[in-house]
Amino acid sequence: MNRAETTPAPSLHQPDSRYAMLRLALTLLIMTVGSSGMYVVSVMLPAVQAEFGVARADASLPYTLLMLGFGFGGVLMGKLADRVGVMWPLLMGSVFLGVGYVATGLSGGIVSFTVAQALLVGLLGSSVAFAPLVADTSLWFVKRRGIAVAVCASGNYLAGAVWPPIAQHFVETVGWRQTYIGMGIFCGVTMALLALLFRARPPAVAEAVPANAAGTGAARDLARPFGLNPGTAQGLLCVAGVACCVAMAMPQVHIVAYCGDLGYGPAQGALMLSLMLGFGIVSRLVSGAICDRIGGLRTLMLGGMLQCVALLLFLPFDGLVSLYVISALFGLFQGGIVPSYAIIIREHFPPKEAGARVGTVLMFTLFGMALGGWMSGKVFDVTGSYHAAFVNGIAWNLLNMSIVAFLLFRTLRRPGGRVSASPVR
Repeated sequence: MNRAETTPAPSLHQPDSRYAMLRLALTLLIMTVGSSGMYVVSVMLPAVQAEFGVARADASLPYTLLMLGFGFGGVLMGKLADRVGVMWPLLMGSVFLGVGYVATGLSGGIVSFTVAQALLVGLLGSSVAFAPLVADTSLWFVKRRGIAVAVCASGNYLAGAVWPPIAQHFVETVGWRQTYIGMGIFCGVTMALLALLFRARPPAVAEAVPANAAGTGAARDLARPFGLNPGTAQGLLCVAGVACCVAMAMPQVHIVAYCGDLGYGPAQGALMLSLMLGFGIVSRLVSGAICDRIGGLRTLMLGGMLQCVALLLFLPFDGLVSLYVISALFGLFQGGIVPSYAIIIREHFPPKEAGARVGTVLMFTLFGMALGGWMSGKVFDVTGSYHAAFVNGIAWNLLNMSIVAFLLFRTLRRPGGRVSASPVR
């Protein structure tokens, strides 16, 4: 039993209480500030490429390494939060995020720019504002945990809706360097002040399978998720996470540059990215409700299918109005995909393993975003067009759908097999 499990919670702070709701609202706010690093780098891409005189793939590499750092950092910060509570990782992350932004603004070349983004902004800064907060939220809710997790995860997309147009405005008025320095001061101070409000530790919530269920089908299902070895099952979910997010990264990372190449200008692309991620918030909330009704696995399949449709629409349509419409549809279709993995883990694996397994799968989804951001830039450099990059994204999306379909088949074909409609309560 670890320290987090033995530390008593204040008696007034119970699951599903008013405090839990207040804490969820604060979590949404701090995630909006802390996740900014994932999105402003895409806005900076054209200006950074032009100033440093590098290829599109090289200019995309900072995003790739930032996302890798974000993934690894989420696991590290999550383990730290398990030991000492989430407040201290948040305080540490606020310092590194602020310093990382300032260091990025002062960078003298693409190498120092990349190092600041990967280590300070990604690994030690923004990483604390996603997986650790999702895990913390799941500990404060028993009823409607799916909706609570969806609201929490929406902060990541709210950051994507808010920050790109703000960053683009300041890039055009004061330059990308001054924009990063200003963000460092604002985000570092704001995150630190908000972190001080997370002092309370989560209440102890019983998550074990009831004793009278030992040896029953429910216990056996948790011991062999999808009828597979747990390691194999999680490995398939990790591959599925990489595949869906390679596809997801194509529009999210390159829509600004794509609009510039088409002659519409980066400002239009920044607005499309904001629109895309704004509709992603709606998608996450709706998907949270859907998860409570049909289960995480079916929700993941639905999201994957709709995301594939949106990617296909980018191929024949490249008019300005069409791109705005497709960007909105893309956000509406794919926003609920990543939170579905957390619900799937809660439904098909033992609750005592949920923290580590959720963190691992989310890390692989971030790896997919990192790989997709770089790969799309590389395909562009090779072909001179984003058309092939969209086709590449569609292929990865189909891989994701194939894995999810296999897991659904494995679940439904078992005697008495079913897809759980709600997480363990």
